[in-house]
Amino acid sequence: MITKAGTDEEELIIVRKELAFQKEEKEKLLMELGIATKELAFQKEEKGKRAAELGIANIELAFQDDEKGKRAAELGIANKELAFQSGEKGKRAAELGIANKELVFQDEEKEKRAAELGIANIELAFQVEEKEKRAAELIIANKELIFQNEEKEKRAAELIIANKELAFQNEEKEKRAAELGVANKELVFQNEEKEKRAEEKEKRAAELIIANKELAFQNEEKEKRAAELIIANKELAFQNEEKEKRAAELVIANKELAFQNEEKEKRAAELVIANKELLAFTYISSHDLQEPLRKIQTFVTIILENENQNLSEKGKYNFQRMQLAAGRMQQLIDDLLAFSRINTTDHKFEKTELGSIIEEVKTELKDTIQDKHATIEATETCAANIIVFQIRQLMYNLISNALKFSKPDIASHIVIKCNIVKGSKLNNENLSPERNYCHISVKDNGIGFEPQFSERIFEVFQKLHGKDVYAGTGIGLAIVKKIVENHNGIITATSELNKGATFDIYIPAN
Repeated sequence: MITKAGTDEEELIIVRKELAFQKEEKEKLLMELGIATKELAFQKEEKGKRAAELGIANIELAFQDDEKGKRAAELGIANKELAFQSGEKGKRAAELGIANKELVFQDEEKEKRAAELGIANIELAFQVEEKEKRAAELIIANKELIFQNEEKEKRAAELIIANKELAFQNEEKEKRAAELGVANKELVFQNEEKEKRAEEKEKRAAELIIANKELAFQNEEKEKRAAELIIANKELAFQNEEKEKRAAELVIANKELAFQNEEKEKRAAELVIANKELLAFTYISSHDLQEPLRKIQTFVTIILENENQNLSEKGKYNFQRMQLAAGRMQQLIDDLLAFSRINTTDHKFEKTELGSIIEEVKTELKDTIQDKHATIEATETCAANIIVFQIRQLMYNLISNALKFSKPDIASHIVIKCNIVKGSKLNNENLSPERNYCHISVKDNGIGFEPQFSERIFEVFQKLHGKDVYAGTGIGLAIVKKIVENHNGIITATSELNKGATFDIYIPAN
């Protein structure tokens, strides 16, 4: 039979074992706190390293901004240099545009890196806060353990008192046993909490591993950005070399342009001298050459009128030949003067109705029109911006030419049309499709000419017939072509032998 004293000793042994177990648990918790403290110190060191890396990254970004400013300054200098380089301006502008796009792209990349670093800092701050929370939780747990130890010590004191009082307090023992059951439950709960803490620590460790991997990835990205900056610097150096080459080419081009300007000035001086010589020739033609020619014509006329009865038939024939030759010479001088005046007269353009010019020419050629029984129809007319004096001469030459080369047995019929036409509607590659042209067409039913002579007839002194058949100097159509060229236009002639001729003139309307 177990005595009451033996039961008390067993209970004391159980209590002592429990206290020893709680001391061991307390020591383990203290060890865990030491490990957690070391881990927090390590994390602080890591945080310091990250802050140092962020400082280095910020210094690097500041250096890149300085480099960007230098690049911008260099680009500004390049823009000033390119201000007077009109020929190369488009190419240089394109190169600068590409460089600006690259710099903008680099700025965007830097901003992305800065944003990524900011995110990494936020994550580190979050992790630090989490660690501080874990530390606070551990401190609270330590306080709870201290409180529990104090409670246990109180229980132990109470148990000693209870052991002394157990001799007469059987009912109190049952209460103490119930309290021990509650304490056991509490210890089980504490063990479960400890396991949860361990799981949380593992999660924190996994998060730290992920953060380290992310930092390693960010370092790799920084290295890539540094490599890209090196490549960009090399490209900028290459562009600077290209700019220097372009500058050297521009210097050579400027020298060449200066040489060409000197040559143009020489040519201009030569043209001035040639114009002076032409004016001198014009003066001689209009005064010195015509004066003796008029005297020859006058004396021949006097001899034929006053000495006609004293001349033989041979003499009369020779004087008549002399009179005809002087007339041709007079006509040639007049035509040459007209041809030379085309370029020397003032080029004053006026908006004029072409129908009125045609009527003036018809009035001037009234006698010839009646002799040839000719009909001139101006079925369509329009207004154009022209040099009035020259277009009148052009119409006079074309109409008189059509009358001269009419068929002897058929009445001359001349049709003149004038209208404004878009260049795109005209089948001629020499005309601009975007411009409006005044199209003048002069068509006759005369003797015409063979198609192979369509260009030759506009050359000076070119005649398809002998002077005995058709009078003339071969300058009339050359004057017509010169007038058309003065109006920045073109003229074409189409014809077949004995089927008439058509002259098409295209002059810019404005």
